[in-house]
Amino acid sequence: MGPLNGLKAVDLTSMVSGPVAAMMLADQGAEVIKVEPLHGEQMRFLGPPVNGLPPTFFSCNRGKQSIALDLKSEPGQAVLWQLIEEADVLLQNFRPGAMERMGFGEAVVRTRNEDIIYVSISGFGETGPYADQRVYDPVIQALSGATDIQANRQTHAPEMFRVIIADKVASLTAAQAISSALYHRARTGEGQHIKLSMLDAMLAFFWPEGMGGITYADNEYDPSQTSGSMDLIYPTKDGFITAGVISDKEWVGMCRALEREDLIEDERFATARARLQNAQARKEITLEEIAKWPTAAILARLNGHDVPNAPLLRRTDLLDNEQIVAGESVQRTEYEGFGEVRQARPAARFSKTPSEIRGPAPKLGEQSTEILRRLGYSEEQVQEMIDAGVLIDG
Repeated sequence: MGPLNGLKAVDLTSMVSGPVAAMMLADQGAEVIKVEPLHGEQMRFLGPPVNGLPPTFFSCNRGKQSIALDLKSEPGQAVLWQLIEEADVLLQNFRPGAMERMGFGEAVVRTRNEDIIYVSISGFGETGPYADQRVYDPVIQALSGATDIQANRQTHAPEMFRVIIADKVASLTAAQAISSALYHRARTGEGQHIKLSMLDAMLAFFWPEGMGGITYADNEYDPSQTSGSMDLIYPTKDGFITAGVISDKEWVGMCRALEREDLIEDERFATARARLQNAQARKEITLEEIAKWPTAAILARLNGHDVPNAPLLRRTDLLDNEQIVAGESVQRTEYEGFGEVRQARPAARFSKTPSEIRGPAPKLGEQSTEILRRLGYSEEQVQEMIDAGVLIDG
């Protein structure tokens, strides 16, 4: 019984930005109905499938129900209207104007469900020269400064995050905004329209430390000149670790762990400001010293002196990491047709209303018949829709 138990959400989104937001609602107890076209959304076809579902689709859509409808048909539109009329939240991530052309724009929907939370996720928002462009994650990375943040420190060539970070940041932002809108509705009875662009979400995500150089207009500097200190990857004799310090106490601990007490009073590193100004020199010294030690030995020494550190894990190794195992951070569940499925446990752990992974992702139209029955459709009416080609029953 999660904190959103009893909430009903209609998920018209595809790919990642919307589906992950809706998946989080499902983890927290909401009933989420994923409305898909008859051919299924594109993410169903990306990646090697197991039991008909690629892993990325599974991870973005776990715990949902699927109904596959032809929304260009009158019967399909009628079903969607019934779902909307019962819903607390509607999520869509079509390009601006598409929902209006389909007949389900926010203004029209509100005439049928006045207090609904209507969520529109787009690449760039509704205005500006890019508003009507198609968009995928790399486009937002290019425009948000991500490629500058990730630039190679030697060649200065821009590079991208190797994950779809913009989509997922937008998802997290949307899920948080939905909770705020629901809180406002609980106090006032008012629904509202949440408009969220992936570009805005990424800029907000990067800004606190990534955009420090352009925060004060009268004291502007190139942020890339200071961000190199974040590349805290050090080779050891037999692997790689990360270790970093900010406070004076941590710096003293680092020096003692490396058996370089002579650096404690070195004026280049004596204060946090000095260590920042001389970050490259500090990193070079640290790099040279850490390379003298085996991984286990230097990690033990760093821990002994209370210096933040960790081994660099390959993705194939993280399942056995002692902290991840102890924290039960990865949930392993047996699902029929899939075998053991690993998923990251919902990160927010509620003491009174626990969130949980409530089931696998649905096959295309897997719950079509069940959903229509709940809406009051007879067996004959469901079969007529299937025969007419406006509904898929998975």
